[in-house]
Amino acid sequence: MNILGISAFYHDSAACLVCDGEIVAAAQEERFTRKKHDSAFPTLAVESCLEKAGLDGSQLDHVAFYDKPLLKFERILETYVAIAPRGFKLFWMGLPLWLKQKLHTPREMDQGLAKKFKGRYVFTEHHESHAASAFFPSPFEDAAILTMDGVGEWATASIGHGQGNTIRIKKELRFPHSLGLLYSAFTYFTGFRVNSGEYKLMGLAPYGEPIYYDDMMRKLIDLKDDGSFRMDMSYFDFLVRDRMTSSKMDTLFGGPPRRPETDLTQREMDIAASIQKVTEHVMLKIAEHAREVTGSKNLVLAGGVALNCVGNGRILREGPFEEIWIQPAAGDAGGALGAALFVWHQLLKKPREVAQRDSQRGSLLGPGFEVDDVCSILDGIGAKYHQYDDEQEMVEAIAELIATENVVGHMQGPMEFGPRALGNRSIIGDARSSAMQSVMNLKIKFRESFRPFAPCVLREDVGEWFDMEAGYDSPYMLIVAPVKDDRLTTVENGNLQGLDKLKAVRSQIPAVTHVDCSARVQTIDSDRHPRLHGVMKRFKEKTGCPVIINTSFNVRGEPIVCTPQDAYRCFMGTNMDALVVENCLLLKTEQPQSEVDRESYLAKFELD
Repeated sequence: MNILGISAFYHDSAACLVCDGEIVAAAQEERFTRKKHDSAFPTLAVESCLEKAGLDGSQLDHVAFYDKPLLKFERILETYVAIAPRGFKLFWMGLPLWLKQKLHTPREMDQGLAKKFKGRYVFTEHHESHAASAFFPSPFEDAAILTMDGVGEWATASIGHGQGNTIRIKKELRFPHSLGLLYSAFTYFTGFRVNSGEYKLMGLAPYGEPIYYDDMMRKLIDLKDDGSFRMDMSYFDFLVRDRMTSSKMDTLFGGPPRRPETDLTQREMDIAASIQKVTEHVMLKIAEHAREVTGSKNLVLAGGVALNCVGNGRILREGPFEEIWIQPAAGDAGGALGAALFVWHQLLKKPREVAQRDSQRGSLLGPGFEVDDVCSILDGIGAKYHQYDDEQEMVEAIAELIATENVVGHMQGPMEFGPRALGNRSIIGDARSSAMQSVMNLKIKFRESFRPFAPCVLREDVGEWFDMEAGYDSPYMLIVAPVKDDRLTTVENGNLQGLDKLKAVRSQIPAVTHVDCSARVQTIDSDRHPRLHGVMKRFKEKTGCPVIINTSFNVRGEPIVCTPQDAYRCFMGTNMDALVVENCLLLKTEQPQSEVDRESYLAKFELD
């Protein structure tokens, strides 16, 4: 039985194909259209998923959409009526899109599937989709389920319980009171783009001090013991205007929101630190209540707030659960996967076999490319490359490049599903280099210098370098953990403030050690990433270090690369030293320099 899940029309459209209960393929539309967070119907993602399975739309048994548009529109109407006449302009601005597209989702899906699907569509609730995406692929027979985001139909967070092949939503927090919207309000206030800059706010937090924490807890939210809360909406404008915060928020923080692309000040850093502390406190409170409600020793998470890996790390270390698992595509894209699995297990009542690690196959669910096709593409481009028929020679060449402080774009195997590059569409480098963070940020990613990079570490060595259990499995880069004390170094200029903190070398792996001596850890093993595991093992033999940098293969404002053509353009448009595509190695010094105009390439992407 073939089930297609779809998320579309709001943020980060995606498709996922489940065949007889197995996740066969999943991809985000942005990777194909090259429009970051593309919200259009995921036509190309659907085609990719069906092609991977050798199917067409007529062979689908069910198509599931990840939320209920009519219920969402009901919430918008009720909200407007409750606050009218305020908010009329905002309501009027959004109405045409609803009347033209969103209220006609079945028609849009008919067109997107080329009218080949003849069955009835299934619409799951937004937080049901998130809950299904969190529990059904997880390695647990029984788990508490926690979903948190901006807003679905009415729910903004939910506590559920998963057992076997069934999930039950037990409690909900409802709009407009939302941890996701609270965090997004401060994403806006600190000058970053809502729905894409939240991770920047999280990355900025360690540069500041949480001096506003008490004011935020006293004036902005009323937090209860069970983790539920109410926001004082007089500080927020998202109900009535096309902005997140009101003038009352300006007064509280001594001035208006930072204008995008202007210099960051200590105020923004302290605000980031404060709202991050608030968010972690609320996440822990809700997690504790989820344990009380369900009695389960395991926790699974999804929704955009579950991408707050600092908060996830605190739940793991300080929360009441023995084990946690986080959906790697925790945002709206993962709703497509959840909707498909909800139909299979919950509606069709099909049994669920629990995988020892998880059933998401490392989230390596997108398209891949055969070696012959790669060579044809590179030949057509006019690229110069070295082809390695021996995998061990390929591994040796990559390890040597990294060990000599070259920056390498690495593309191999299926593309990742979710916001993180996990090794198959990654830029990798030497974590021991004290200059690498600034070099990669400014000359390759073309983004703010404060943005941290994540470490890849051999799974067998994770307990030697980070405060995590020996052999702990963190394949999806969703947990932040402290660097081990014996890997830290004496910090010179320890009195540095703000972004000057970047100048201090804090550990033996400075390129991936954040200013608070933590890191967003990804573990690598030979099962999921045989090539990268081999490279890192050889790198360790050369250097004594089992840790490298892993950052997504893209520049700021661009989606992660999908095809060899995308990879080559990004390689030539940046200061990357080398590119690996399957078993082909390209060196920058050997390439025809006229193939890519760097300025025109970068101009294609809005630098958000």
